[in-house]
Amino acid sequence: MARRRAKNLQPTPSDPSVIAEAIAKAVVDGDVVNFRQIFGGLSPARPDTVETLADPKYSYLLPSSTQKQTPDFQTALRAVRSPDTWKHIEGELAAKRPPQLPSELLLSLGDHAVAQGKYTSAAQAYEVLRVRKDIQSRFFEAGRAALGERDATRSVAAYLIGLGLGYDYAAFPEPMPMVPEFPRRALILHAEAPRRPEDVIPFREPEVFLRLAIEYLLGEPDHADEICEAPMETRVAFFAELVRQRDPEWDAFVKRFAEAAALEKEWNDRLREMMAGDQNLRMYSQDIAEQLGEDPRRVPEILLGRAIPNGEWWQYLKELAYQHPPAALFVSRRMLGRVEFIAPRLRLDNPALAPIGLDATARLLAEKPPAAASTAQ
Repeated sequence: MARRRAKNLQPTPSDPSVIAEAIAKAVVDGDVVNFRQIFGGLSPARPDTVETLADPKYSYLLPSSTQKQTPDFQTALRAVRSPDTWKHIEGELAAKRPPQLPSELLLSLGDHAVAQGKYTSAAQAYEVLRVRKDIQSRFFEAGRAALGERDATRSVAAYLIGLGLGYDYAAFPEPMPMVPEFPRRALILHAEAPRRPEDVIPFREPEVFLRLAIEYLLGEPDHADEICEAPMETRVAFFAELVRQRDPEWDAFVKRFAEAAALEKEWNDRLREMMAGDQNLRMYSQDIAEQLGEDPRRVPEILLGRAIPNGEWWQYLKELAYQHPPAALFVSRRMLGRVEFIAPRLRLDNPALAPIGLDATARLLAEKPPAAASTAQ
């Protein structure tokens, strides 16, 4: 019975105008996945399929009435409908082999993807055309030129686009676009618990800190080297812009960071007061921590903006680095009793703090503790 029904199924080609609109939408959206799907072996746009683009389940491939009116869509649609391009499209949809994607449309798709910040999609489109490395190098050149002109905004944008077009040829099972992987790299950054103040990343000399921070936020050392050859003022401006472009929600994090720092300072001052009040307590820091209860766990919760049930320091760090990549540069691991957690750390003389809104918090953390605690020091 099933075989008889299958024989009765006849190909139902999609309306050519609908196919053209679907391709134009993928181009304007900078969506290389949908673009490839339209040309794929199981595409509803192929003439030998029993499905059509009119099926509701394929509605995501079709433009809205609003998008159809936009200039970008109209330009893309004209390019799709041009005689030579449309003849190529029809031939590829009818062919019984992997498709040869229309190069002009694919290049336009990549450009639209770059404009929308969809760098992995752009990288894939350019890689198919074998122009990715050339386009990538042009963005790096633009970044260096803007850096020389002390235009941090243009420089950072150009460098990030260039890095976003990177490709990992060692990926398995096939080469893939590179991604920053901030959670993994943040764990590497804090893999060893600091034993001395100079081991704490935010406490390092401003020159050293900026070099490490720029390399971390870029994701690779080569371009960090050339950026760090610029004057200190230029590096600071570049870093500040890099922080905000990597994390559009940075200002929201700064507020939580200040709240967590205030709690951290209150905790430290209270601990010093307890130790100053009874010299014997100096020998029992673990007991002190237990008397103070669960307060240390609130610090990473405030930093992250939510609690992780039974969360370890590294879990908070991974989540924090995912939501706010630059945050990993301003925290350190801390052990208090049996509790290890991440806590705010800032160096007051770091010139990079003011442009990113952390200078007030640095002054707070640098304030002297109450008189009783000062005696303990």
